[in-house]
Amino acid sequence: MPDQTDTIAERLNQQFDRLTRAERQLAGSLLENYPVSGLGSITTVAAKAKVSTPTVVRMVQKLGYKGFPEFQAELRQELEAKISNPIAKHETWAAQAPDAHILNRFTEAVIDNIRQTLGQMETEGFENTADLLADTQNAVYIVGGRITRALADYFFLHMQVVRPSVTLIQSISNAWPHYLLNMQKGDVLVVFDVRRYENAMLKLAEMAHERGVRIILFTDQWRSPVSKLADHVFSSRIIVPSAWDSNVVPMLLLETVLAAVQERTWKQTRDRMEKLEDMFDRTRFFRKFT
Repeated sequence: MPDQTDTIAERLNQQFDRLTRAERQLAGSLLENYPVSGLGSITTVAAKAKVSTPTVVRMVQKLGYKGFPEFQAELRQELEAKISNPIAKHETWAAQAPDAHILNRFTEAVIDNIRQTLGQMETEGFENTADLLADTQNAVYIVGGRITRALADYFFLHMQVVRPSVTLIQSISNAWPHYLLNMQKGDVLVVFDVRRYENAMLKLAEMAHERGVRIILFTDQWRSPVSKLADHVFSSRIIVPSAWDSNVVPMLLLETVLAAVQERTWKQTRDRMEKLEDMFDRTRFFRKFT
């Protein structure tokens, strides 16, 4: 069995260029509703992808598995991890906790998450994302879920300084149609969605996609269902020795994206910053030491 630090989806994406045409077709089918799409019988999986069962066998062996049953066993483990609630996650961690202090264990887990996330980052996709967000001809909308709302709010706070026409979508989903009404073809929707993925978030993305809106997704290593609609996906590893997942890597990525956009728009951004500082001075919003 291969190294389980990577998900099967990550290994499929890493090896995609080395797969045959039929195997790529199978990989695409598996990733479409991952990981549930790979949990049927081998004949069902093959039929859905419109490939032969030997193609399925060959591809799972290329991924390092002895056969389809071993491949499915890991998929089931991933699914269990994907849907596990905070209490279940803590109990799993506590049973395996090493003797080292939590400060060291947590930090080591975060560093490992950063290393693995950046190791799988495609710089071309990152640059294209920064270009898209820097294009002021199109509006930018930002939305987060129950936990990721804090990330969305942070991203919005900085993006509205960097460039104009940036909107933070309220967390109340019944207000979302009002935002959709204003979205135009070519606009950008930035979505933050990690496990447990929210049904309303997928519906918002689907309706925005129908309007020709381009989607940038910040998600975890299992990938939100929104990923199938997204133009650019930032997958972060989020597992740490805690009942909650870590937002350190998503925060690292969004801050790096902000820095890249700021570089592209610096002349305009500097002017906006100077005007903002003048407003702060006039309102005496911040205390000054002279």
